[in-house]
Parts: sequence; C-alpha cells; structure tokens
Amino acid sequence: MSDSDLAIDARAADLGHGLVVRRLLPYAKRRMVGPFVFLDHAGPVTFAAGTARRADVRPHPHIGLATVSYLLDGAVTHRDSLGYTQVITPGDVNWMTAGRGIVHSERFEDAALLASTGLELLQSWVALPDEDEEIAPAFDHYGAATLPTAEHAGVWLRVVAGNAYGLASPVRTRSPLFYVHAQLEAGATLDVPASLGERAVYVPRGALGVDGVTLEPGRMLVLADGRDVTLRATAPVTVIVLGGAPLGERHIWWNFVSSRRERIEQAKADWQAGRFELPPNDHDEFIPLPAGAFG
Repeated sequence: MSDSDLAIDARAADLGHGLVVRRLLPYAKRRMVGPFVFLDHAGPVTFAAGTARRADVRPHPHIGLATVSYLLDGAVTHRDSLGYTQVITPGDVNWMTAGRGIVHSERFEDAALLASTGLELLQSWVALPDEDEEIAPAFDHYGAATLPTAEHAGVWLRVVAGNAYGLASPVRTRSPLFYVHAQLEAGATLDVPASLGERAVYVPRGALGVDGVTLEPGRMLVLADGRDVTLRATAPVTVIVLGGAPLGERHIWWNFVSSRRERIEQAKADWQAGRFELPPNDHDEFIPLPAGAFG
C-alpha cells in the first residue's frame, strides 16, 4: 500500500426492514472518486417467503446526479416519475439521470427469486458536470448482453460504463469515467493503470491483497494518483474498479447532490411541499424528508 492510498471501511446503513447495506462512499476523508459520489453494496441476502416486499424502497427524489444500479443477484423493479417501469436483472444497468429532478422507487416483487437466489446489488451515484446539473431527467436501461466483455489469462471483465481496457460501454455518460466488473481466477492478474484517472478498487465477493492491504466485502481501496497497480488473485475473486476524471466539490444531503448548497435547500423545500411529481404507477406512498443527512 502506498502512503497516499486510502483504505475505506464501510459503514452499515439500514434501509429498513432488515435490508442493511455496506456504504463505502461518501467518506469523511474521501468524498468522491472521479465523479462517483456514492457507493452502496447491498447483500448478499435472501428473504424468507413473504418478507421481500417489506424491504421496498418507496418513491424518493434525486437532483444533480445519475444513479447507477448494477445487480450481481436477484431482481429489482424500478419505477420513476417519467413513467418508466423496468425490471433489472444480473449484469444489467439501470442508469437514471436526475438532472433538475426525478422521483423513483425500487421494489422487490419476485418473492420466489429473492427467497432462493437472493439479492446482491451495487448502487452508485455519479455527479453531473456543473453545466448538466439542471438538464431534463432521463432513464436508460442496458441489458447485460449490450455491455462489452473480454476474457484473457484467467480474467473475465465487463465494462459497465465508460471506457477501459480497450472496451467502450454503450452507457451514456456526461463526463470521463469507468466502471468495470471483473472476475479473476486464482493466480490471475489485472492491471489498474494510472492513466485511468482517479481509481478505487472494491471486492464484493472473495478477498484480494493489494500491496499488503486485504480487500474483502466492506473495504475499498482508493489508489494514489500517478502509479500503476497490478491486482493479483490468490483465489477466485470478484472485483469492481471504478473512477475517472474529478468534477470538483459536490454537496450531498440525503438524495440530493449539487455544486451549490442553495440548490439543495430548494430541493428540500420542493419535496417537503409536494412539488416533485411522483411515479404515475407508484404514487400511493413516498419517503418523507428526513430530519438529518448522511455523509
């Protein structure tokens, strides 16, 4: 581990009804990695018959960011205020651009699947460039088959978003970034070059040693700028590598992200006053404005 690498140990965050996630970003000593301002790892968890729906995430708002949902196991139903309904399954990407404001829910409706296979979800947020923070909201779904993959010398990888390892994802992004899901067999290596920009490595399954630091579920390593790093697997492991070009300081309160504090205050007032539109096919309940914030 370089003196300027930073190991981040996740905080447990309870989303309610037994769905506890590992929260890696934001972190007090490292608010962002490239444009990524938020990273949660939910699961792996199975739900007893009839209990999955209690973990539903009711309609809630976002501004100034794109949410990125990537599943390793299970199924989640997305509904938003633009009228989209989309079930996401393993390997798919739901990329929701909040811009000036959007509301969505995440429901766990396949009870049989969640009681058997269970749920494992990586949820991240990407900040938008200053000039795009107030763009019209949008939603895009990308099936696993549309995302580029490569396999060589014991390494399989998928470029979820951005450009890396000679592959370009079709996911529409608004700043230079990369998001890679890799699986390494025992003895395999994966280079993480400095040319990628700001970089973080997370291991959702298995364990990996990086320059004397053990990475396992619940610990992420933010790599120092300017040095190439090679990941070496001593046993089969799943690795997430993400980051990109920095965008500058962002303020985060609850589900709101902005370069301007006053914009977040406006969003808080708008949600409190009911000025956000709810999903037309999921509008009977919503999450009220909380008293506090995370971060």
